[in-house]
Amino acid sequence: MKKSLAEFIGTFWLVFGGCGSALLAAGYPVLGIGFVGVALAFGLTVLTIAYSLGHISGAHLNPAVTLGLFAGGRISAKDIAPYIVAQILGGLAAAGLLYVIVTGNGSAIGNFAANGYGEHSPGGYNLVSAFVTEFILTFMFLIIILGATDDAAPKGFAGIAIGLALTLIHLVSIPVTNTSVNPARSISQAVFVGGWALSQLWLFIVAPIAGAMLAGIAYKFLKSE
Repeated sequence: MKKSLAEFIGTFWLVFGGCGSALLAAGYPVLGIGFVGVALAFGLTVLTIAYSLGHISGAHLNPAVTLGLFAGGRISAKDIAPYIVAQILGGLAAAGLLYVIVTGNGSAIGNFAANGYGEHSPGGYNLVSAFVTEFILTFMFLIIILGATDDAAPKGFAGIAIGLALTLIHLVSIPVTNTSVNPARSISQAVFVGGWALSQLWLFIVAPIAGAMLAGIAYKFLKSE
């Protein structure tokens, strides 16, 4: 229960801080934090939770990370469902509060920082570009997580490496998909947008999970004798 609650709080912070920066500060009204600011915000959410709650649950904050760590032999099967449920609920709670805030001045929610491809990609990138981007970047994210948290890695620096990795991932992929690499983050926003966001949601579940699980298998092979 404590681990699941930590995952709920951590994923809440990731969605509230990351998507909140995109919705409230990225272009307000002329001076804004832009893509770089949003990328940094997502990285900071992971970095701060890694050091505050990582010792309780591992600070996965992401169903793809949980499944990738399982594939890499880092967690047991019994932890998967409670973690993923907590992550999705945390993301939805954050999105719900962001909805209240965003609409508080009479504004429509627009795309609500939802992930998309084709006409819903910030740069107009197609389905193939979106899938490859999400797959590769989640693969590398898990390689970094597995390596940084390995017993052989320098102690105390994993949160920095992982937070900076997520920042870099967003710097690369915001123009392509608005950056997912996290099904819980994608689900939370798509539920409030509905329509096109829900119809495209499958990609932001399948691609990150596939990339993460392949990374888990690959890292396990690299570490094998």
